[in-house]
Formats: sequence, structure tokens, C-alpha cells
Amino acid sequence: MTEASLDVVGIGNAIVDIIARCEDGLVARLGLSKGHMRLIEVDEVKSLYAEMGPAVETSGGSAANTIAGVASFGGRAAFIGKTADDEFGRIFRHDIRSIGVAYDTVASSSGTPTARCLVFVTPDGERTMNTYLGVSPELAEAEVDTGVIGGATITYLEGYLFDRPAAKRAFSLAAATARKAGRKVALSLSDGFCVERHRAEFLDLIRNHVDILFANSDEITALYETSFDEACARVRKDAALAAVTRSARGSIIISGGTTVEIAADPVARVVDTTGAGDLYAAGFLYGHATGRSLETAGRLASIAAAEAISHIGPRPLVPLDRLAREKGLDI
Repeated sequence: MTEASLDVVGIGNAIVDIIARCEDGLVARLGLSKGHMRLIEVDEVKSLYAEMGPAVETSGGSAANTIAGVASFGGRAAFIGKTADDEFGRIFRHDIRSIGVAYDTVASSSGTPTARCLVFVTPDGERTMNTYLGVSPELAEAEVDTGVIGGATITYLEGYLFDRPAAKRAFSLAAATARKAGRKVALSLSDGFCVERHRAEFLDLIRNHVDILFANSDEITALYETSFDEACARVRKDAALAAVTRSARGSIIISGGTTVEIAADPVARVVDTTGAGDLYAAGFLYGHATGRSLETAGRLASIAAAEAISHIGPRPLVPLDRLAREKGLDI
């Protein structure tokens, strides 16, 4: 096996996030399910945007946020995701390249706009996401750069993208390419609604094609339709390595007969939980790809997640490699 030229490549939705603070009453009045993500169409984008207060626009998308985090640790990172040749697409391309991430997916000229996500952040830091996927789910096998996949230590797949047949085929090609090259494949379950829609296919991926699984407590219990403890026992048999987050209770890393408990890194105040899971994955993937122990990878993950929830927006505002060194980790 040749030496890897990249630490992590992510495949997922290329989205521009529009994030605004609001009171709980607005979320209730709009009939939104607090703390969850739902898919919307372009007409609802306009009506919801009209209800938002002052907003911050930033490049987002779950796997793209993770890859931004890997780059912030100093990792060699790339991203594959589809945008349109429009204003939001240009924002996304500029932002991700400016932080040192390789991004060469050709912009679409089909007329379908770049994806965007309207995020309502309540005073407790909880985020309620309303996502218009636009051109993003049209990602197909043609956009999967097999040279990039074959050269990355880990290929990270975003569960949110796993909906349309073309995207599923793109995932299959990426996983097969990574495996053929002797690399690893990671999967994020992304959200409980993704699990409900794709439970059987996710289980097949985990058992046969995935080396590293990321899930939170709600997602893992939804996957196995059982209690948290039982779900952890079952994933131990299905996945070679699983990292399961539990919000303020930290996370559990499960590998064979080994269980490593990682405490949540403390924060003065939770401002916005958008991107917490994405940045957790960034720290773990960076640590694992560069040969760190499970405990160190988990510590890096917690540091990254804590940074994400300390401010508005899903991407790190402080270099994560610097934070890790300040906390005594040699990276």
C-alpha cells in the first residue's frame, strides 16, 4: 500500500448555513420541531428567511464542517460535494478552499440552486435546522474522484446525503475504492430521521463496508430500536470501531472488547450546538488517521466539539491544533 497523500476526505452535502438567534416562541409559532433537522423546498426557504432576525451566513454541510475541523488540526483534507454555479456556490467554494481544504468538484449548471440551511438557535444553544438540499443530492459517481479517495487514509461519508439512488451509488463507489486501496471508511448516521429512512441500508453498510461509525445517543438507539446500553452492545458486534456521543456526558468509544469513556471538554457557556457532532468527528478522524490512541483521538474530538458550541456557527474560530496543545496534547 502506498503512503497516503491525505488524512481524510469527506463526501457530503455542500450547504451554505444561514444562522440566526431566536426565542423558543418563534420556533413553536412556526411549527418547527426544536432541535431537529427537516427538509424543505425552495418556497419555504423564502418564508422562513423572512421570519429570521439578523443572520450569519457561513459555508456548512455536516461532512464539510468535519473536514474544516480536520484542516484546523493541521490535517491534510479534501472534500467532495456538489454546488451550483451561483452566488451561494461561489461562497461555499471560496470558504472551504480558503482554509486549506482541497475542493475540486465541478459546479453544476443545471439551474438547480446551491443548498442552504436556515438554522434557528434558541437561548439554550439548541439549533433547529431547515434544509433545502438544492443541487447537493445530485452528486453522482462521476463526481467521486477515485484518485483522491484512494490517496486518503480515511474516507468519511455523511449520512444526510444517503437518500437518492445516485448518491448511494457514489457512496458505494467511494467505499469500494477506499477498501481496494487498503484505506478506511467512516460513516456518520447524521440524524435520527436519516436512520428511520435508511435503517436497513445503514446496517448493511456498517456490517460490510464501514470501519468507523459515528452516532449520538438518539441515533444509535434509533438504529437498533432499543435502549442505549443494548444498542452499544449490538454495535460492538457490528462495527469495528464506533464513537457514540452523549452531549454533556461526553462520549463512548467502542472497539471490540475495549470501551473508552471520554469526558466532555468544559465550556463556559453553550452558545450554539450547530456542528458539535461534526467537529467531534473531525477531532477523532484526525487523531485516528495520524496514528493516535483511541483515548487521544477522543480527547481531540471533545476539544473540537467544545470549541464549536462556544460560538455561533459550525466551524472553528480558534485553530484546533493550538487548542489541543494548550490542553497538553502533542499533535
